[in-house]
Parts: sequence; C-alpha cells; structure tokens
Amino acid sequence: MLEFIVINVFIFRITLHYNKLSPPFTIHFMSQLKKLAGQTAVYGLSSIIGRFLNYLLVPLYTYNFMPQEYGVVTEMYAYVSFLIVFLTYGMETGYFRFSMEENEEHPVYSTILVSLIASSAIFLTLAVLFSNKLGNILAMQQGGSGGLSSADYSRYVIWFTLIVSLDAVTTIPFAQLRAAGKAKKFAVIKLLNLGMNIGFNLFFILLCPYIIRSGNPALVSIIGKVYNPVVGVGYIFIANLIASIFTLLLLLPDMLGVKFRFDPQLWKKIVGYSLPLLILGIAGVINENIDRIMLKWLLVLPFNEKMAQIGIYGACYKLSIVMTISIQAFRYAADPFFFSHAKNKDAPQLYADVMKFFVIGCSFIFLLTMMYIDVVKYFVGKNFHSGLNIVPILLLANLCLGVYFNLSIWFKLTDKTRFGAYISIGGALITIILNYWWIPIMGFTGAAWATLVCYASMMVASYIFGQRHYPVNYDNKRILGYLGLALSLYFISTIIHTGEYLHLFINTILLLVYVMIVFITERGKN
Repeated sequence: MLEFIVINVFIFRITLHYNKLSPPFTIHFMSQLKKLAGQTAVYGLSSIIGRFLNYLLVPLYTYNFMPQEYGVVTEMYAYVSFLIVFLTYGMETGYFRFSMEENEEHPVYSTILVSLIASSAIFLTLAVLFSNKLGNILAMQQGGSGGLSSADYSRYVIWFTLIVSLDAVTTIPFAQLRAAGKAKKFAVIKLLNLGMNIGFNLFFILLCPYIIRSGNPALVSIIGKVYNPVVGVGYIFIANLIASIFTLLLLLPDMLGVKFRFDPQLWKKIVGYSLPLLILGIAGVINENIDRIMLKWLLVLPFNEKMAQIGIYGACYKLSIVMTISIQAFRYAADPFFFSHAKNKDAPQLYADVMKFFVIGCSFIFLLTMMYIDVVKYFVGKNFHSGLNIVPILLLANLCLGVYFNLSIWFKLTDKTRFGAYISIGGALITIILNYWWIPIMGFTGAAWATLVCYASMMVASYIFGQRHYPVNYDNKRILGYLGLALSLYFISTIIHTGEYLHLFINTILLLVYVMIVFITERGKN
C-alpha cells in the first residue's frame, strides 16, 4: 500500500511535467500512469494483506518450534528456492517479452505452458524414483538431528518436488493474468492460496496438538487419522503442498480454456531469450539463499547450534517484511508497465521519476522498521532476538536489491539479458567469497554484510552498464540525498539513550522529520 501512495505522489509530480505536452498525449499518458497506480494498489493490497497474514506464520513457528527446528525449515526452503528457478528457466519474463509481439498470444502462452508441464513432469518422475537416495544424503547432512531420519527426508523430497512442480506450472497462468491486467483475479487467487496455507498451518500446529492435549477420546481418534505429532515441522511442508494443489485447481479453467499448440521454432526463440535469465535467476537465488546453506558448513559449532543459528538468521530476515512486500508488489505492476511503454519517447524520464519515488518509499520503510524495532522484534520469539543486529543491514540490502530491479529494465528492453546474467553471476561470486570469508569470523552477521555488499555491487554495476546502453537521467543527487537523510536520522536514533517509551516518541518525531523534508523538497521542485 505504501508503494501505491508513493506512485500517486509520483503521478502528481509528473503531471506538471507532461501538462506541457499536447492535451491528447497528456490525457493518454496520465491514464496509463493511473492504471499502474491502480494495479499496484491491487497487487500491493493483496500482497500486503496476504503476505502479512502469511508472515504471521513466522511467530507461529518461532513461538512453537526451537531455533534448531526452524533452522531445518529455513535450510529446506533454501534448497527449494534453487529448484523453482530451474523449473521455470526464465519463461515468465520470456512470456512478457514475446506475447507483446504476437497478434494472437495463445501460441506463446500454450508453447510455454506445454514446455513447463513437460519439464516439471520429468523432474517429478526422477525425484520420486530417487527420493530414497536423496533422503539418505540429506539425513547424513543433518546428522539425524531432532530425530529426523532418511525416511523423513525422503518424504520431504517428494513433498517439495510436488510443490515446486505445481508452482512452476502455475507461473505462466499467473503471468497471463498480469499481462492481461486482471489484477483483481490475480490477487484473489494469491490470497486464497495464502489463506489455505495459513489455515492448514494453524490446523496442524495449533488445533491438532490442542485436541490431543485435551484428551477427548472421540476427537483424538478423529484427529489421529490425519495427524501424527512425530511429523513435527513436516506439517509446514504439507500445508504448503495442499495450498499449491488448491491453486492449480483454481487456475485449471484458464489453462484448459486455450487451444494447446506447441510451436518448436517459437519455443527456440523464447528459450534463447530466457536462458540467460535462468542463469540470472540461479545467481539471484545464490545471492538470496546460499548463506543459509553455507552457515551450516562454515560455522565452527556443534551441529544443533549450527541449525539454531540458521533458524535465528532466517527468522530475523523476516523482520524486513514491509520492505520485501512493497518491492514485490511494485515489481508485479511495474514489469508489464515498463514493457508496454518501452517505445514511448518519454519512457526514460518516466523510469527516472519512478526510481526516485521508489527510493523515497523504501527509505521510509527502512526508518519505519528501525524506529520501531523495539516493537517489531516481538514478531519473532525471544529465542530469536539475538539476531536483531542484522535487521538494518538486511533492510539496506533489500533496498539495494529493489533499486537493482528498477535498473534491470534496461537489459530486458534492449534484449541484452546476458548483461543481467553477468551482473548476477558477479554478485553470486561476491556472495560466495564473502560468506566463505566472513561467516567463520562473524557468524550470521557476516552473512548479512555479504548480502548487502552483493546487492550494492549489483546495483552499481547495473547502473554503469545501463547508462552506456540505455541512458536514463536519474536524479542521483536527490536519490542519494533522501537515502542519506534516512541513514542520518537512524544514526541519531541509535545514539539517543532514553526510556523505551520516550525513545519511541523521539523516533516518531524523527520519522516525521523525514516525511516533512521529502514533502517540502519535492513540493519546492514543482
């Protein structure tokens, strides 16, 4: 919702500029900007409400499971993040790129959909066949921690394979909804998916144990048919699987409502465009998730303590919730919007203004989170509070990542996606090297700093290459000024030592100072 407000401010600002142009153009252009704002509001509202409800699972997990148990969840999802990138292999962006060139989009849609269904089916078959061997490997890696056996991990392999296969197949139907501007339908299905996931998490983690503890023979007998306490954190994965199946069923009418045609020549073109994005995606997942895996291998601690550190790191990473949600909501609406205005002569100025207000919004989110960290910290259990020092580092890292996403439009528009791959590979190398260097020295704090350095480096590299191949006159002075203002106000907050309530009051004043300075500055520019 914050990004919706920022974009509406942006619309007000840019209206003054485009009013100098011909009235027909101004009316058309402003209607398109309002469309972006409206779609961002829908995506943002669904994302914020849905993700907020989904993020409420974090306190559910951290208050009901120990850090080492949550560490298992964090690590398993880190592995899965790699699989979903492999199984989609850049086809979502490929769909946006090629569907806009076709008079009839169904050949593009059906060709990509058939490709994803076939590859997912092959992957699922192989994973099921080798689930026992994979389970043995994972059990050996985990050292049998927490009573987990190779049989447990074999089940996890099958569950996660089903989840990522279903999610890969539904990626393109969701992309079609975005391209068609069906933001409301997109939002409803996403919210239903999250609702289903949350509902079954509550059922398995809270309701079932409560009924078991109640000792009611009839209820215990009924619950015993679907619930086994031994499964433990495995019910998190089961709830996810049920939600993924439900989402596929909701999208099935859209998938079956088209004529399935597979065009080999078109497929080759799409794959040629998308494969660099696969490399980009893999590198991106390395940047985002490899630290969870490397923590386990590089921390010089007993095994259970390693898993606890992974759990603490993963939980505190979730405290950047507002930043990540806002960036995701903006990306959902911005990607199709940027593509649709690529041929407009004023597109570079549009991109520049969007960037400035994007940084203003993200800087505000940084301050909002850190000024009220004494309240925000209770989002996770007390056993996880030892990792609060990494929150400002990770917020800044995500801000840099959001700026990079905005900058990356240049290589997508110019079909030079290989540069995106180069930058992401460079970021991945930085991530691996710095994690290898800093984790043994600083623990998960080193992993957080490695994330910030990685995303900042990618942001700078994308800006430099972008200015050479697709120049955009970004207002760097104001962008850096607003970010510097936010950091300065945060620094002032950290050196003020008062009682908790007085500190919160002072922080509120500092937050209002940021808002007023931005408002006065931007109003003065108009």
